Amino acid sequence: MTGAGDVWTARTRYFENPSANLKVVVANRYEWMNQFIKENWEGVELGCGAGLSRGFIRSKRLVLTDHADYDWLDVKKVDALHTPFEDGSFDFAMSVNVIHHLAHPLRFFAEMSRILRPGGRLIVQDVHCSIFLRMALRLQRHEGYDYNVDVFDDNVICTDPNDEWAGNNAIVDLLFEDKTRFLQSMPQLELIHESHSEFLTLLNSGGVVAKTAYIPLPMPVMGVVDRIDRVLTKRFPAAFASQVQLVFEKTAAS
Repeated sequence: MTGAGDVWTARTRYFENPSANLKVVVANRYEWMNQFIKENWEGVELGCGAGLSRGFIRSKRLVLTDHADYDWLDVKKVDALHTPFEDGSFDFAMSVNVIHHLAHPLRFFAEMSRILRPGGRLIVQDVHCSIFLRMALRLQRHEGYDYNVDVFDDNVICTDPNDEWAGNNAIVDLLFEDKTRFLQSMPQLELIHESHSEFLTLLNSGGVVAKTAYIPLPMPVMGVVDRIDRVLTKRFPAAFASQVQLVFEKTAAS
């Protein structure tokens, strides 16, 4: 693995010479979200990284933000735990592989609830620490996972706050292994969708941000691989799925 955290290079690689492998992975990370977004809604993406979502998300207005100062951002230097937006600013908020980097992940959900309008939705794609992913993390020595943290204790630091690319890939699993506890902690949010994705497509993607070795495949073959992925990650998520897809709706009463 090379170029971990090199978002500029990742963006250039995607727009100038993307492989079919990478196209499938990136499209799958965003296109599923459209079924939960109305076309006239206004939304914001937190931690948008290379800013690829705008090519897939259909909405009236999508504000791209990140903690960095990339040229393609609409709002720069945004802390996902303390955003500059007013209460009830958006119909939807979205994040892709952000939560497992946060030192205090529960604060993220509270902040998203604050900036959402009643009935608005928080749409999340993030790491699912399956058996496959744990093996891949050990082989790549990239990030890691620690199940011995209490993600519900606001005094506990879940990952290094001084390193934006530090990650604890167990965070999302810990938040939602007991969904009742999470929803009790965030009563203003209702979980309305959960699904899983990415096994072989991720393994042979070539890397989305970091660059990894891969076997280039034509799009028809990638279509077959994608269909196999969908079956395996749906039936055996604990073994194969490296990503989880979650949608929360802000209750009208909150």
